[in-house]
Amino acid sequence: MARTLTEPRWTHIALPVTDLERAIEFYTSLTPLVVVARHQTADGRGAWLSNDKQVETPFVLVISQFEPEVGARFGVEPGKPHPTLAPFAHIGIELPNKEDVDAVADKAREMGVLEWEPMQMPEHIGYICAAKDPDGNVIEFSWNQKVFSAIQALWGEGTEGGEG
Repeated sequence: MARTLTEPRWTHIALPVTDLERAIEFYTSLTPLVVVARHQTADGRGAWLSNDKQVETPFVLVISQFEPEVGARFGVEPGKPHPTLAPFAHIGIELPNKEDVDAVADKAREMGVLEWEPMQMPEHIGYICAAKDPDGNVIEFSWNQKVFSAIQALWGEGTEGGEG
């Protein structure tokens, strides 16, 4: 039985896309995200992507391809590129091994979407690279950035939210 939400929770980030299927292909090929839901209405089509089996702390990337008149309500103009996350703004994905960053960079380079070559940054940032999604948003891949471990240390493993 599904649990009921009992407190406010950060649940998603939403991005407009120009081609839903192309965006799904990008995210499911280059990131650990999987499609957990698809939606279609008269307003457009969309998908929710998340880490596979992320039960305790569900968080999704919502991607939406709007019908032109609907998108205009949200500042997405027909025939024009969608606004993207601003310079430096990005979606971050932490990987378990340094070699995973290099492997993502290799795959992103092959796909023609590598934005930042792998590089070692200061300790709180770790080893990173980045790719651009089909609409120009930057997706960062990191190792040893310690976002996951810092939250685990703060609230402890085995507590609600202990699953990544």
